[in-house]
Amino acid sequence: MREIIHYLLFIFVIVAFIWDVRHQKIPNWLTLSGMLFGLVFHLINGAIEGFLFAITGLLAAGVICLILYGFKAVGAGDVKLFAAIGAFTGIEIVLYILMYSIVFGGIIGMLLLLLSRTSLYLSYNKLVMKLNKQLKKEWKLLDKEKKIITFPFMYAVLPAMITVYYYTFF
Repeated sequence: MREIIHYLLFIFVIVAFIWDVRHQKIPNWLTLSGMLFGLVFHLINGAIEGFLFAITGLLAAGVICLILYGFKAVGAGDVKLFAAIGAFTGIEIVLYILMYSIVFGGIIGMLLLLLSRTSLYLSYNKLVMKLNKQLKKEWKLLDKEKKIITFPFMYAVLPAMITVYYYTFF
């Protein structure tokens, strides 16, 4: 009976993935229902120990992601999503998923930087332009051309989750 929670978690994350990719936002109804489901499921199947298992996973993931949100590394939907994943899996697995998500996010970010041909030249130019007041007009033009590259964090969460489950259960 406890294995069903893992299948339901994958369905939950796939729905969140599709929603995030399409709308660039993870809805509150999805994340809050995931948190509630994880808590209730573990309460029914494990009594108070099950509830504590779920609440510690929820709080650990939520607090860590809240810190990342403070640094603007993830969005608010990602914070709530990881809290829900923590309610499903407990503290150990959610921390592994979070760690691998950050690793995959870094890899995806580096690939996007390489593919978009964004170079460190602009950062170097920024420093030179600030030091050289005569070139303010050219820097303003360069600043307008500079793009911020972002991607849905779910691109990193789904492969991280697959990796963790592969190494944990197979």
